[in-house]
Amino acid sequence: MTKPENTEQHDDNYNTNNTNNYDVVIGGSGLAGSAAAILLARRGVRVALLERRSDPEAYKVLCTHSLTANAYPVLDQLGLVPALEKAGAVRNEARWYTRWGWIEPRAAPGGPELPYAYNIRRSILDPLIRSHAAHTPGVDLLLGHQVSGLVREGGRTVGVRASTPRGEREIRARLVVGADGKDSAVANYAGVPARQYENARFGYLAHYRNLPLHGGIGQTWFLEPDMAYAFPNDDGVTVIAVLPDKKRLPAFREDLEGSFSAFVRALPEAPPIDSAERITKIIGLVNYPLHSRQPTAPGLALIGDAALTGDPLWGVGCGWALESAHWLAEAVAPAAAGRGNLDKSLMLYARRHRRRLRGHQYLAADFARARPFNPMERLMFSAAARDASVARHMHRFASRLIGPLHFLNPAALAKAALVNIKHHRSATPPAHLSPTRP
Repeated sequence: MTKPENTEQHDDNYNTNNTNNYDVVIGGSGLAGSAAAILLARRGVRVALLERRSDPEAYKVLCTHSLTANAYPVLDQLGLVPALEKAGAVRNEARWYTRWGWIEPRAAPGGPELPYAYNIRRSILDPLIRSHAAHTPGVDLLLGHQVSGLVREGGRTVGVRASTPRGEREIRARLVVGADGKDSAVANYAGVPARQYENARFGYLAHYRNLPLHGGIGQTWFLEPDMAYAFPNDDGVTVIAVLPDKKRLPAFREDLEGSFSAFVRALPEAPPIDSAERITKIIGLVNYPLHSRQPTAPGLALIGDAALTGDPLWGVGCGWALESAHWLAEAVAPAAAGRGNLDKSLMLYARRHRRRLRGHQYLAADFARARPFNPMERLMFSAAARDASVARHMHRFASRLIGPLHFLNPAALAKAALVNIKHHRSATPPAHLSPTRP
C-alpha cells in the first residue's frame, strides 16, 4: 500500500516552532480514530489524525478480528463495505454451543437475511481505514506523532503536545479526541479515571489456515465458566481463542502449546487443528480487566477502547469503536467547526454513549466473573437452542443491535418460558410408559 499523499512526510511541511491549529485533533488512527476523522471531515471539520507509529501499515495484533453487525451501518456510511468484500472479509454468521445444544440463528422462512458485519484481520482492516482517512479532504494524517501531553487553558483541553522524530510540537484544536486504546495517554494526561472490573478469565488465541468449521461459519462455546470461539477470516485464515477460568492458569502456563491444543481438541465438534497449519504464535493476555471512563471532559472526548473496554470474549470492541466514532461526529461536528456550543454537544455524545453501552457493559462485567449461567441466562439460552425465533432474538442481542432491556423484555421472557415448558412436556413420557411411578 502506498503512503497516503496528505500524510506529513517532508521537512517543508513541518516546523517544530509552529503551533498548528485544527478544529479537532485525534490521538490514535485505529478504527475509532480513523472513522471519527472521516465522519468529522465530511461535515466540514478540519482534523489532525495522530498516529504514534510511523508505519501506515501498522495494526492491532491482539484482537478478535470481528466486526459485530451493529457496525455495518457505520461501515456503509464510511464507504468501506465494497473494499471489505474485495479484501475477502467473511460475513460473520455464527452458532453457539451450550449445555442444551447448539444455538443456530437462521433467517425466518421468507424473511430478510440476518444482520451481519464481517470478520477480517486487523492487518488488512487497520491500514485500509487509515488510508481511507488519509485520503479524505480535511484530514491530515500525522504519522510518528505520539501524544506527550495536553495543552490546557482555563480548566479545559485546548490541544496536545506531540513527540515526533523531529522534535516536540504543539497542535491546538477546539476538541481533543482520545482514540488511543484502553491505556489511553489522552485520558491519562487529562486525569480521567477509569473504573475497572475484574475479568476472571484469561485468554490466548492463534491463527490457522485450512481449518474447516462446521457449516463454514463461526463457532462459540459456552462451557460455563470456560469459553472458546473460532472465527473464519479473510484469506482462509481462522482465529481460534480460548478463554478459561483463571483458576486454570498455573497449569495452562506450564505447557502453553500443549494446553491450548488440548483445550481446543476437547471442544464439542472441535475444529480439527491437528490437520491445519498454525501460522502465528499463540498470543494472549492473562489479565484483561474491563474498564470504563467518563467519555467527555471540557474540550475532550474519548471513543473506542479509550472510553470503554469490553470483555474480549464477546468480540464487541471493534463494533463499539466504530459506533462511538459515529455518535461523536453526529453530536459535535457543527460545534467543532465553530458553529455551536461544544460543551452541550459533548453532553449529547456522553448521554448517548452511556445510554447505548452502559447496560451491555454491566452484563459483560457480571459474566466476566467466570460464573455459570444465572437463571435468566439459563432461560434464554436454553430456549434459543430449542426455538428459531428465540435464536434470532438472541442473535440481535449478540450483534449489539438491541440492548439488554429489549433483549429481556417481558414478551421475550414469556416466549422463552413457553418454549421451555413445551419442550419439557414433550420430553416427559406418558405415565403408563414410565419405568416407575411416584
